Amino acid sequence: MIDRPHRNKALLVAGCFFMEMLDGTIVTTAAPQMARSLQVGSAAIGLVITSFLIALAALIPLSGWLTQRWGTRPVFLAAIAIFTLASLGCALSTTLPVLIAMRVLQGLGGAMMVPVGRLIVLAGAEKTDLMRLMAYIVWPGLMAPVVAPLAGGFITTYASWPWLFLINLPLGVVAFGIAWRVVDATPRQSPPPLDRLGVVLTCAGLGGLTYAAHLFSDADIAWTPATVTALVSAAVLAAAIRHLLRAPAPLLDIRVLRVPTLRASVTGGSLFWLVVGAGPFLLPLLFQNVFGWSAVKSGAVVLFIFVGNIGIKPATTPLLNRFGFRPVLVAATLVMAAATAAAGLFTAHTPIVLTAALVLVSGIARSVALTAFSTVAFSDVAPEQMRDANSISATSFQVSAGLAIAVSTIALRAGGPLGRLLPGTPDAGTAYRVAFFMLALVSLCVTGVALRMHPDAGARVRRARTPVPANAG
Repeated sequence: MIDRPHRNKALLVAGCFFMEMLDGTIVTTAAPQMARSLQVGSAAIGLVITSFLIALAALIPLSGWLTQRWGTRPVFLAAIAIFTLASLGCALSTTLPVLIAMRVLQGLGGAMMVPVGRLIVLAGAEKTDLMRLMAYIVWPGLMAPVVAPLAGGFITTYASWPWLFLINLPLGVVAFGIAWRVVDATPRQSPPPLDRLGVVLTCAGLGGLTYAAHLFSDADIAWTPATVTALVSAAVLAAAIRHLLRAPAPLLDIRVLRVPTLRASVTGGSLFWLVVGAGPFLLPLLFQNVFGWSAVKSGAVVLFIFVGNIGIKPATTPLLNRFGFRPVLVAATLVMAAATAAAGLFTAHTPIVLTAALVLVSGIARSVALTAFSTVAFSDVAPEQMRDANSISATSFQVSAGLAIAVSTIALRAGGPLGRLLPGTPDAGTAYRVAFFMLALVSLCVTGVALRMHPDAGARVRRARTPVPANAG
């Protein structure tokens, strides 16, 4: 049984995770209104989303060193305060440059808020409690991309775009108050000097990769500059990895990836986040642009992803305890692949009950798999490695979440030419069909990662009667 303090901390971090994920996606629906208000083109509003994601992905690795230097409690409280005040700054912005600057500041707060919060939850927690604690933290992040289009549409219809950010103020104030009460102070450490070259290389590489995703997702930009940006960013990341492996006191000790369960989680979980982010993005486009559905009808069906997420939560921990991580991950990723491929076969004549049922199944699969990946990541990590493992896991998942829309857009843009190679006459839904099939293949790749895991992977966090084998890690 999880003690009350740990449960309260997990729920607090879950709320912060929801705020962060919501702010990463809710702006999309308000782009036309924001463009008119700020007197810029709609395409420029894409930078409002991208600037937040770049700051978020690039600065997460720095959070580990900051907690060593200042302690988890001060950094976590500062992160919530920065995120909340930056939200107010976004709402009060009257020009695009000011709004982008405030979004970068928001990203700075988010980069510290959730990773540091998760580190607070993991510290001192029993291995057998990790499953339920991570389940508390993960599901709000899955809910936000589904709820965001509905919330954004409602706000822009009945209010104005600044309310997209003002809703964070009461949430942030409440989170700060709860954090002040439940988060304990920890002794400060004496960390080695900040690895400045590591900061520059990792921030530039991760930020550049996220910006390349923005370029790929913008239909008005040619693929050449996006590809060049991606290749240069990848080269910088390669240099960062080389530096981190050689530096005597690196920003991140990536040698912790030698732990097989953490490595499987980072690899498989990152790929799976690409598929997870595709559904809430592609399905509304398919329903509205091809089937001619209203935004309300489309949103109502997509909401069944959220129903699946929530509905399976009480059973996730018992499933993992009963069958283990490897079988559950294999089953969940296979189901996700099948549901994603089935989405490519949807037509305007598909019974809406069947469509909603398949969307619900995909919600179940994504919830189970991401909870499993998030938990197994730390099953074999030693306490002294937890800080680096947490930063690496948070960074990889955040970058993948930021890349999901870009990957979906690339698949959709490639679906047109590839669709002409398929039998039959291409129609308006052909590109979507190909895109969903390609994403189903990505989910099958994740199944391959799961199959390579040790049969007893994650045994240390399961409440099982069988002893933990020495080679389970």
